[in-house]
Amino acid sequence: MATTSLPERIRRDFPVLQRKVHGKPLVYLDNAASAQKPLAVIEGQREYLSNYHANIHRGAHHLAQLATEAYEGARNSLAAHIGAAHTEEVIFTSGSTDAINLVAQSWGRTNLSPGDVVLVTRMEHHANIVPWQMICEATGARVEPINVLEDGSLDLEDFHSALQQHQPKLVAMVHASNTLGTINPVSELCQAAAAAGALTLVDGSQALPHMAIDVQAIGCDFYVATAHKAYGPTGIGFLWGKKDRLNAMPPWRGGGEMIQRVSFEGTTYNSLPHKFEAGTPHISGGIAFGIALDWMNGIGMEQIAAHEADLVAHAHSAVGTLEGVRIIGTAPQKVGVVSLIADGIHPYDMGTLLDGQGIAVRTGHHCTEPLMDHLGLESGTLRMSFAAYTTTREIDVAVAGLARALAMLR
Repeated sequence: MATTSLPERIRRDFPVLQRKVHGKPLVYLDNAASAQKPLAVIEGQREYLSNYHANIHRGAHHLAQLATEAYEGARNSLAAHIGAAHTEEVIFTSGSTDAINLVAQSWGRTNLSPGDVVLVTRMEHHANIVPWQMICEATGARVEPINVLEDGSLDLEDFHSALQQHQPKLVAMVHASNTLGTINPVSELCQAAAAAGALTLVDGSQALPHMAIDVQAIGCDFYVATAHKAYGPTGIGFLWGKKDRLNAMPPWRGGGEMIQRVSFEGTTYNSLPHKFEAGTPHISGGIAFGIALDWMNGIGMEQIAAHEADLVAHAHSAVGTLEGVRIIGTAPQKVGVVSLIADGIHPYDMGTLLDGQGIAVRTGHHCTEPLMDHLGLESGTLRMSFAAYTTTREIDVAVAGLARALAMLR
């Protein structure tokens, strides 16, 4: 059974967890879509907006200096959190989707040619499929998928076969699946891809809230993640890339901040990271992202990972008591995600009845339609997803709620 001391200690940091929905205490199990925000993050944004809002980097006045220091301090925190060799390797974006599109449109447009291949796994979020399809259509390259096994693990045999068969220019892979919870062996995959001459991009959106990240140990060329799944605000995320890779890539967007000098005779571009950060950024979001990382590190990523591993084991055991219910994704290594289906019942119907009991879950394809097609799940799944503040009692309440819903729907 999961240790209760962690959620008991931190739940008071989350005001929303004290509210009721439809007259019932909120049980929030939709963290893979977006995690709730601790008071430190909420107050950090309020403090910036109330007391030292100003545009960053270009102002000589006091407020601009305070804002710049706070925003760049968040970049420093992020670089340290993921093990970046250089702070300027961290590019702030509006999220993982924006970061992947940046690489596709900048690196892809200059490096992909007709006949080239980009490998992706079948468990990818649409954000790590569609940008590659778009740039491949524009360049004449093509996207090829890597299979997923029945238990939700990546088919490593198919992966190594695809490397040899296709000789890809780039392999894009999710660190942890938002639908299955599967943690991929990204270090092993990146090492094999590099040996085959391919660059690698890892989507860490579902890994950042749940485990320690070290891009040096992973050995990838690019790593992306988003803040709002890791207790931070929406509209902010990052791209990390090896410095030489980023320096070789042209800017994607043009405008202020990403330039050194502009004239009608020609424009020279700024150095990293600003070359890829055109325009005024989400300043309060960047500052709050740094606060969210500090909050997680104050708890300890190892403690969060251990607590959530216990939650997954508890949930698997509890769901196993429900007749006619099957868990989708039983790989040995998982983050806090449990997807399930019930014989003859649409996931949306179950989710609607759970909502009436104050239990928030996600239903549908979870932006992974190719995975659902591969697994033969036309209606998708019902997904419960956990965070550091999730308790075993909440899981028990959700499973009891599922039992009531199933009794009504059968």
